[in-house]
Amino acid sequence: MLQDKDRIFTNLYADGDWGLKGAMARGDWDGTKDILAKGRDWIIKEVQDSGLRGRGGAGFPTGMKWSFMPKKSDGRPHYLVVNADESEPGTCKDREILRHDPHKLVEGCLIAGFAMGANAAYIYVRGEFYNEASNLERAVQQAYDAKLLGDDACGSGWKFDVFVHRGAGAYICGEETALIESLEGKKGQPRLKPPFPAGVGLYGCPTTVNNVESIAVAPTIIRRGAAWFAGIGRPKNSGTKLFCISGHVNKPCTVEEAMSIPLKELIEKHCGGVRGGWDNLLAVIPGGSSVPALPKSICDTVLMDFDALREHRSGLGTAAVIVMDKSTDIVKAIARLSRFYMHESCGQCTPCREGTGWLYRVMQRMVKGQADLSEIDMLEEVTRQIEGHTICALGDAAAWPVQGLIRNFRPHMEQRIRDYKAALTAQAAE
Repeated sequence: MLQDKDRIFTNLYADGDWGLKGAMARGDWDGTKDILAKGRDWIIKEVQDSGLRGRGGAGFPTGMKWSFMPKKSDGRPHYLVVNADESEPGTCKDREILRHDPHKLVEGCLIAGFAMGANAAYIYVRGEFYNEASNLERAVQQAYDAKLLGDDACGSGWKFDVFVHRGAGAYICGEETALIESLEGKKGQPRLKPPFPAGVGLYGCPTTVNNVESIAVAPTIIRRGAAWFAGIGRPKNSGTKLFCISGHVNKPCTVEEAMSIPLKELIEKHCGGVRGGWDNLLAVIPGGSSVPALPKSICDTVLMDFDALREHRSGLGTAAVIVMDKSTDIVKAIARLSRFYMHESCGQCTPCREGTGWLYRVMQRMVKGQADLSEIDMLEEVTRQIEGHTICALGDAAAWPVQGLIRNFRPHMEQRIRDYKAALTAQAAE
């Protein structure tokens, strides 16, 4: 359980002023010049020692990612790009930062950008986030007016600019290289890697792409020390995390909690429990729609962190917890996700372009039971042919929910098929 004194996002519910004055009262922009004076290597080392892992889904160590940026410039500028596209179904954490605590992100951009030798940050905001982008733009302007950004950011002698870019609402632009393509004014399609963005990124220059939450927590980690952050949660799964819980709970919410909190405790403590009681639980998607759903038997004891969920063949992802009680048609729910990934595929890779449509069409028949039992295995085989065979992870994201359905809820699918066949037989007998 996270204590109040350890919370990073203290204005998550808009209890105070989101502007510069309120942010400073909560401790933001405090001694930023002194932090920058400690140097690039010290900042990166502190983030590495904290154990912070990327909060956008992949969980890659943030400090290590920063260290991949070239130490010396070869004449090309360095860029920081912040991924505020947040299009994963069920995920609503970054938008709370953007609208209620934007200065944490703006200050984080300066510190992270300085650590990577970048003089500019581009924040790519999801197109539908109108109010969020508006607050962020005003926060950036407030920082410029107070000389916290600009030619002499915080009086440090470092030139730093922040640009807010509004996206056009494509899920694929949440993938880092597709986001870069979109920023450059091109169609949002992922690039082949290598070259990686740290070598050839935005406008062909060294670039690091980070999630909003990853950047926003950096100033607090550096102020309070790496050991403080590393002391929360389990080893390799340290720190605080924003969890967004939706679905069949009594009180859906976004809450900051300690990593490795048990899933049951998270739901019971902050959401008033599952609708109809814990025994009414059918399944939980623990990390946004792209990760496999878990049955109640696993949800009883599983911890909410990267490693514990991976052991159960799911993932923490964006920590968007989608709760489904026994009233849920689990087959139909996963079929609806298949439709989403079919719609959002950029069409660049054949396994994804053709496979997502195929998955959706078969899942539509599975919903009605208009399938043969042998097709369940065929459906899984096709997900394996999609997974790992595409440029980006959208193919994996389309495959994993279906794999989770087959692995954990196969009896539901088989019963649906048997019921349909029984109904046909009864109809024929009439």
